[in-house]
Amino acid sequence: MSQDDENNAYWSANVRLIMINLAIWALVSFGFGIVLRPLLSGISVGGTDLGFWFAQQGSILVFLALIFFYAWRMNKLDQEHGVDEE
Repeated sequence: MSQDDENNAYWSANVRLIMINLAIWALVSFGFGIVLRPLLSGISVGGTDLGFWFAQQGSILVFLALIFFYAWRMNKLDQEHGVDEE
């Protein structure tokens, strides 16, 4: 495989990972916190409804989890493509 093909494969995997993370974050923050909030209002979490919880805390916690997942997955991706920091 040529260097250009390897660079394109690395960049493609990186962009795919970013798009997946952004889609999850959008679903949780916009979808669960705003659009689907009326459907989630009957489910109680910590004394409040689930839609309100996602809007106030859930989307932030999911965002933090996505940051750690992205860092972990990028380290593995760097190792797979030989561009990791030692």
